[in-house]
Amino acid sequence: MIDRRAAAGRILRAATSGGPPVTYALIALCCAVFLVSPLSGFVPVRGGADALLAAQAGYFERWGVIPSELWDGSAHALLTPLTALFVHGSWLHLLGNILFLYVFGAMAEERMGHTEFALFYLGCGYLALLGYAVAHATSDQTLVGASGAISGVLGAFLYLFPRARVTSLFPFLLFLPLRFPAWVVLIFWFVLQWLAARGAGSGPGVAYLAHVVGFATGFLYAWGRYRRDARVKSPATATEGETQP
Repeated sequence: MIDRRAAAGRILRAATSGGPPVTYALIALCCAVFLVSPLSGFVPVRGGADALLAAQAGYFERWGVIPSELWDGSAHALLTPLTALFVHGSWLHLLGNILFLYVFGAMAEERMGHTEFALFYLGCGYLALLGYAVAHATSDQTLVGASGAISGVLGAFLYLFPRARVTSLFPFLLFLPLRFPAWVVLIFWFVLQWLAARGAGSGPGVAYLAHVVGFATGFLYAWGRYRRDARVKSPATATEGETQP
């Protein structure tokens, strides 16, 4: 698990000291979208619990990806893999994703540059959700969240900063904080997603396949784009992460 207090503190400190603007803008946009959604609890919905559930379902259907409807050719359906990147189903879903985006996105943006990173993030997210929709073309379950795009950032981070030190807390090691090279943590994470994707269906839950597609897309992009450049090999740069975005 991630050290959420330390990561949250880093976000607050960075917000007042400048930093990667695209990463911060993506975090701010995800937060703003969630706050004005019927999932946040801040938007009043008249009619009681049933009306609230209906509003939430309609919100997901409007902005999320529904694989069975993605192939109808409408402009709205084709845009949903982008809009879904900024929609989250709960506070926990949102906070987990923005913490990962900050922790790994800042260094990736610094390496890629602002414009390239923005296009990379959106492209990885779109392809991740599209890949899931292709594999589950008849599913009526709505898919939302930034995990596919963030998985792409993790894949690029693995290639660009393989020796960066990552502090993780592993449940099976009694939550002891341990520091590993990024390649150890991220490959371990990818294997877990791959195994989970093989056993997951198209019903409600975590879209592990989108994580796998996003991660692979991000890694391959970084490999193709930067393989002739020197990668960052120094272990001096430190970051924090966990095994599940």
